[in-house]
Amino acid sequence: MTSLLTRPDTARADAARPRPLVLIATLGGVLAALGPLVVLLAVGVIGWFITDAGVHGAPRDGMRVAALAWLAGHGSGFTVMGARISLVPLGLTAVSAWSMWRLGHRVGDAVSGHGPDADRISDGERDFTVPTAILTFFAGYAVVAVVVATLAAGSTADPSVPRVLVWTILMTAFVAAPAIAIGSGRAAIWTAFMPATVRAGAAVAGAVIGTLLVVSALVFVVALGLSFDDAATMTSQLHPSPSEAGLYALVNAAFVPNAVLFTGSFLLGPGFAVGGATLVSPGAVVLGPLPVVPLLAALPAAGTPAGWVGALMLLPPIAAAVAAVRVLRRRPLTWDRIALAGCGGGIVAGLGLTVLTSLSGGSAGPGRMRFVGPFTRDVLVHSVTACGIGALLGASVLALLAWRSARTWAETPGDEAAED
Repeated sequence: MTSLLTRPDTARADAARPRPLVLIATLGGVLAALGPLVVLLAVGVIGWFITDAGVHGAPRDGMRVAALAWLAGHGSGFTVMGARISLVPLGLTAVSAWSMWRLGHRVGDAVSGHGPDADRISDGERDFTVPTAILTFFAGYAVVAVVVATLAAGSTADPSVPRVLVWTILMTAFVAAPAIAIGSGRAAIWTAFMPATVRAGAAVAGAVIGTLLVVSALVFVVALGLSFDDAATMTSQLHPSPSEAGLYALVNAAFVPNAVLFTGSFLLGPGFAVGGATLVSPGAVVLGPLPVVPLLAALPAAGTPAGWVGALMLLPPIAAAVAAVRVLRRRPLTWDRIALAGCGGGIVAGLGLTVLTSLSGGSAGPGRMRFVGPFTRDVLVHSVTACGIGALLGASVLALLAWRSARTWAETPGDEAAED
């Protein structure tokens, strides 16, 4: 990335020849896919051994389950005893996204010396360094995903290769591509040409999403902590050994991000379903028979929740307002641009939360468990409204202060002239 900052006066005669861009990016994509996969394969073998001390099956069975889990984190889904499971363990998705971000950033830093430098880019010279790196990074990652899906397709689980490719494309576009652009230094050049209001609005959107996810996580942790006895009872019904209990807890941890997004939908108002004809919302809770999953101990009791539960719906707009103030107070913008960045950023944050929420649900089994998750359409309306209004209110406070400061500064010369 430092190669974009300055242009040397004289070329170094002994400068090392840069490594091929295609090779670097392709290898980065392969390693980004293999990193979490290898860890899961090791966990799968360990899990196979600790469940029955290796009496049944072979180590490859544990590895096959681990591969299916990795594919499920990429939206593949799988079949168990004829029932299609499409619920995505977003915890595994987050691990894969983190690996993709880290490797993508390193790839960007490695290819920063390719293509024109900053001055030539500013002069309008075309630069295909980042697009080429993104495409080859995706190719390396997709090859690993397709190979794993093909090997796992021989079992009755039947993972979906097209869904894996679609998720890989989305993860590359929203994770790897920004990482490569930032690591290569191109993102700093490109964003310099963007209006300050747009940059501020994007920062507000990111801050609002992050703040709401943190608030949702805290609410979920508190609810699960208050129901810890019920969660322990659910686990004890399975009569696991200590090692099996640890493995079961690890499996549940893979769905914690899903539970956080479910909680966010609850705080926004629409709530979510845990099976057909069920509803979990601040206004009403309707439940049916539930599977033995400790995370479900955090669900409120069936019936009409207490009145104070409805007050939790104030948390999203308050969080959006706080996030907008925290971001915009450090930016030298006029009052109208502050208000525009706050409102626009809040609306974009609502759309982003809706997309994340839509990924958290799916089919979790046969019969009534074919639908588990938030109600996406209702979440869209509530999230855009809550985040947009909340961020606008927070930005309005700063806009008012900026307007009063500008007005005072404008009136000061006239007052001094009158005194003279």
